[in-house]
Amino acid sequence: MGFPKNFPKYPTKQQFIAYMENYAKQFEINPIFNQEVKKAEYDEVLGGWRVKTKDGFQEIEYFSKWLIVATGENAEPLIPEIQGIEKFEGKLVHTSMYKSGFEFSNQRVLVVGCGNSGMEVSFDLSSHHASPHMVVRNSVHVLPREIFGFSTFGVAMALSKWFSLRLVDKFLLLMANFTMGNTDRLGLRRPKTGPMQLKNVAGKTPVLDMGALSLIKSGKIKVMNGVREITKNGAKFVDGQEKEFDSIILATGYKSNVPFWLKDCEFFSDEGMPKIPFPNGWKGGKGLYTVGFTKRGLLGTSSDAVNVARDIVDQCTRAVNE
Repeated sequence: MGFPKNFPKYPTKQQFIAYMENYAKQFEINPIFNQEVKKAEYDEVLGGWRVKTKDGFQEIEYFSKWLIVATGENAEPLIPEIQGIEKFEGKLVHTSMYKSGFEFSNQRVLVVGCGNSGMEVSFDLSSHHASPHMVVRNSVHVLPREIFGFSTFGVAMALSKWFSLRLVDKFLLLMANFTMGNTDRLGLRRPKTGPMQLKNVAGKTPVLDMGALSLIKSGKIKVMNGVREITKNGAKFVDGQEKEFDSIILATGYKSNVPFWLKDCEFFSDEGMPKIPFPNGWKGGKGLYTVGFTKRGLLGTSSDAVNVARDIVDQCTRAVNE
């Protein structure tokens, strides 16, 4: 079910929520909200999965022949171990709790991370008269949001149907350098591997510029080297600089939370990812399935979902015909 024709190219939050609600209604999906999964484990005696949840003070148990783990690779905030972080006396938040730059107005803010979240938060902070300093520790691909008026990812996906990822990357980087210039001069070093190849191999998504790059060029967003240590009033950096900050925002990404609730399951690694790589990591044993752990965005999630649905339907069809 596609977006309504009257939706803009980039739907608002409320439009997307309306779309999801209409989707659930049309396909008669009835989500159960406000329940936290505490434990899921396979019952060898009954041959199915027991899932225990908690709704406030009430504990509920479900039983099913199949268990689809669809919490994805970005379920919980990833809080890095940075020396001295516990000493900081200012405000320390992860981007998962970030609402608006308004609460950071006129502050010096250290943004740790330069992915899409770090870039967008830095842009928003600057728009609210804060002074963001963005930490760029590793190389990063920054691409324009649009090419010739079309979504950059849309263009990349269309080209990848006809050309190799290496050629697609050459085109994307040619357009990026033409429209954005050499980002290396701004402290944003590009990886040696192209953006789509890197996404395909390592699951690292390129950054789509929403306006932060022009603020970096003008000096309104300062690019900093890696953090060596957090102090009570700020941070020390690997290049020897030391600066004071009022707040620190961790744009350090997310991680899987599967190890916290899925018990005695060898299909997942200690990091909460399927041990079998894409495209075969969607099916475990004993009725266990996974969706959204491919590190390939919506295309990978779509592939998982289709495979899981077909497999369960095939099982049901065979059971009926026996």
